[in-house]
Amino acid sequence: MDTVQKELQSRKEEIRKGMELLFKANMKITDWDVPEADDNEAANIIVNILQEVLDEIKTDVADGKYDYY
Repeated sequence: MDTVQKELQSRKEEIRKGMELLFKANMKITDWDVPEADDNEAANIIVNILQEVLDEIKTDVADGKYDYY
């Protein structure tokens, strides 16, 4: 395992928690803004939005956008 892999592996849980925090924060905001919201529907929409962004980032990585970040 190289140094980049070791570094990111050591922060894996922190990264996961950050993603979960982003998801939960958006769930709370949705509940505040739309009290009668269907939480399952909201959760699925938020997950789809997050996935869209991850897919865009993956494309940018593949295109070399972050090669010299």
